[in-house]
Amino acid sequence: MALLGALRQSNLNNFSVEVIEDTKVPNAATFKVFKQDHTLANLLRSYLLENKSVIFAGYKVPHPLEPYFVLKVQTNGSVSPTDALRQACNNVIMTVTSLQKKFEDQFRDKEFDIGMDDVARTSNIQNVDYNDAYADI
Repeated sequence: MALLGALRQSNLNNFSVEVIEDTKVPNAATFKVFKQDHTLANLLRSYLLENKSVIFAGYKVPHPLEPYFVLKVQTNGSVSPTDALRQACNNVIMTVTSLQKKFEDQFRDKEFDIGMDDVARTSNIQNVDYNDAYADI
């Protein structure tokens, strides 16, 4: 759950956000998010667009070798772009936490040890003693 860790550590040295207020477009800002890629960018964009006060949300990764993306957000003025992004981050964290909990609940106490008897029973393969396979050589 590296994504969840990255979202929770947003103010630490390994994950930083640069906010650039747009002076030409009202209620708009550009966020430069370092050490992240399309995974987080697309999640944030989709959660931003679910917000009724967000007019526009889009992102771009300028170059695949540069580890950052640029996210542009414009709101209708009822909330600031920074608050809209903060709310989208919280929604992503809640979703990922819920997904992690459901995953752990489903696979807790499950054993994935499949023996040869189980494989033979499910696929109608006869038990073969592989130790004698090269006895003639």
